[in-house]
Amino acid sequence: MEDYYTGATGYDDIVQILPPTKPGKRLRFFNRAALITDADLNSDNTIKKSSWRLCTVQQVEDFKKIIGILPLWTSSIFLATPIAIQSSLTVLQALVMDRSLGSHFKIPAGSVSVIILISTAIFLTFLDRVILPGWHKVTGKSPTPLQRIGVGHVLNVLGMVVSALVESKRLKLGHEHVSMSVLWLFPQLVLVGVGEAFHFPGQVTFYYQQFPQSLRSTSTAMISTLIGIAFYLSTALIDQVRRCTEWLPDDINHGKVDNVYWMCVLFGGINFVYYLICSISYKYEYENV
Repeated sequence: MEDYYTGATGYDDIVQILPPTKPGKRLRFFNRAALITDADLNSDNTIKKSSWRLCTVQQVEDFKKIIGILPLWTSSIFLATPIAIQSSLTVLQALVMDRSLGSHFKIPAGSVSVIILISTAIFLTFLDRVILPGWHKVTGKSPTPLQRIGVGHVLNVLGMVVSALVESKRLKLGHEHVSMSVLWLFPQLVLVGVGEAFHFPGQVTFYYQQFPQSLRSTSTAMISTLIGIAFYLSTALIDQVRRCTEWLPDDINHGKVDNVYWMCVLFGGINFVYYLICSISYKYEYENV
């Protein structure tokens, strides 16, 4: 019969963790880390003090939970990457558009992306006060975090579609030497902002609920990490686009920024399919989620 290490025994001063006493069947090859062998025992059958040699069953199960979450986490990296690309390109677009607002004010190009934050903040209130209570009344339950993240994926792709269409229109007007108003950039930014109102709170809830208790205090750092990786990835992708294509010249009026957005649409669509596969196969750890 196999014996698994559940915590401190005998004179071992490791803090004892009682449940569970036997590892689960999911990802069974990791269970070997908690399997007690002769090499782990002293002559009096107590566990040797070696934190690297043997893990508790609880530690193994916690590690399995992290492994199960990672595919969904990687899909969120690819969700945030198009948003990071859009943030960079929006400034370039605004620089060559008509930013006049009235006769005495000109919108700074670098501040156009703040529309995403404003729309997120406004829609979060609407979501919390209207949509979620209405959803609960109709279905009898609240949407799961993964459902909210999924809506964010869809809105993000739609935002990229609008970005591509607006840029196509701007290029046509630019060739006719007609300056397009920067206000045309607002709908796509609002769509992305509304999408963030769905998927970012959904991710906070998901990671906090599904992370092991021993790591729950650091669960929200997963979001900051994926955002950082997404911005680095967006920089690398833009650099490769500049190297391999003529879509992003110094003067974007002679480029094809709309193709970059269509690339983001394709990228986001594939990632959404990947997310659906991961979310459908994922099993919540708690029944009340």
